[in-house]
Amino acid sequence: MTHETSDTKHPGPLSGLKVIDLTQYILGPVCTQILGDMGADVIKVETPEGDLNRDIGPQRYPHMAALFLGMNRNKRSVVLDLHNPSAKQALYKMVKEVDVFIYSTRKKATYKLGIDYETLSAINPKLIYAAGQGYTSGGRDEHRPAYDDVIQGESGISGINHLFHAEPYFSPMAFCDKFCGYSLASAVSMALYSREKTGMGQQVELPMLETGMSFNLIEHLWTGQFDQPQESLGYGRALMKERKPFATQDGFICLIATSDLQWSRLFKALGAPEMATDSRYEKLVERVNHFPHLYAWIGQIIQTNTTEHWLRALNEADIPCGKVRMLADLPTDPYLQQTKFFPTRSALPIHNTNLVHSKCLP
Repeated sequence: MTHETSDTKHPGPLSGLKVIDLTQYILGPVCTQILGDMGADVIKVETPEGDLNRDIGPQRYPHMAALFLGMNRNKRSVVLDLHNPSAKQALYKMVKEVDVFIYSTRKKATYKLGIDYETLSAINPKLIYAAGQGYTSGGRDEHRPAYDDVIQGESGISGINHLFHAEPYFSPMAFCDKFCGYSLASAVSMALYSREKTGMGQQVELPMLETGMSFNLIEHLWTGQFDQPQESLGYGRALMKERKPFATQDGFICLIATSDLQWSRLFKALGAPEMATDSRYEKLVERVNHFPHLYAWIGQIIQTNTTEHWLRALNEADIPCGKVRMLADLPTDPYLQQTKFFPTRSALPIHNTNLVHSKCLP
């Protein structure tokens, strides 16, 4: 994701695009935030009660809590009670003029509210109508509610953590919600590209379970890629307990070598160049069989010196590496300050602020 600064003059690739955002929580707002970051005019429609995230976390102003602000920049805001006929007509008027409509209620609720695809596409045939939902339409679970915790469990992600702990664990973030938000933004962009060629709108549905599971199984499907699996699922290197940040004398670092040449340079940097010609480690086809031993050995070597020492030695050897940063370290990190990853409000262009413009309609 590109983070624009005050020096950025390009208005964004989605400039001129209009989006109605009828989402809340995380998945949908992350999707529309990405569209807004890329220049789209996003109008966030909320119920009179507002997005639940407005009250989660610290806040300087009422109903403007940290979690809400974290995924709702670049959006204008309007309140509509869609149980009120006049509010529904106001929404229909907006739909005539927009390019994208994104919602996060369960599908059966869209029919009750009169915001189903059939109704809105009749108003605007060029409309891209999109949703991130728990499960595929037409399947037995299509009407079940689903949030990040449930999908982490059902997609096998929590089960992977069970391999390292006495019980399953969630990833310490809204992993599936955020990834599915990014995926939905991508799917909406593809639908917009299709509309450029055909002139027709379409319905976009992104099921969280299948999306999260597909992401999880990119490497972990393993021999399931074959018609007759030869062993259990799971990529061995990723699942071994030795694969973790390495402790130094004063912190932790991460490093990885992949090619034969990188491993040769790594052995030299760690003071054991002779290992590069050892038949067990010289070539990838043999080396993968000894990863647990190799990673344990690396860990023993790394703990003999400081973080700064190893980062200097590994960078000189052109080995991918980095210091383990704590959350509290990120805002003051020199690299992130240089790239202006955390811009101040005064450094932002007008279209890239956290200000929310509100207007209430019945």
